[in-house]
Amino acid sequence: MYGKGLIKGLGITFKHFFGKAITEQYPEQMPNLSDMFHGSFALDAEKCIACGICAKTCPNNVIKIASSKGEDKKRRLDDYQMNIGLCLFCGLCVESCPTDAINFTQDFELACFTREDTVLKLYQRTEDESASQSGEVMEG
Repeated sequence: MYGKGLIKGLGITFKHFFGKAITEQYPEQMPNLSDMFHGSFALDAEKCIACGICAKTCPNNVIKIASSKGEDKKRRLDDYQMNIGLCLFCGLCVESCPTDAINFTQDFELACFTREDTVLKLYQRTEDESASQSGEVMEG
């Protein structure tokens, strides 16, 4: 029959038109996100051992880690950056972290005006931290 697809499409449209609204009014009403949602990233620098496994498992080389050896001959984290403009949000970095230092957050508003803004600087060692870790006392 000619026009069968049109009638079927109009039937679906009328069903949704008179049915319950499923649209969320986003700016005024925040959506309910599941616990498994892959939003932005959070780093617990205290847990991070700067092993670099997260950077090695990332398929797009999103993660850049800088580390150094402290006085106790252990690696310490100096800098941790993620370029979320290239990120697939696959979660391989989160799964591979042996100390659970990196996790997903519920933050999904990641829009930026420039490409430079897509680089998340999750951790950067300050001069005060470097001095206290190496035993030097900063006077100020």
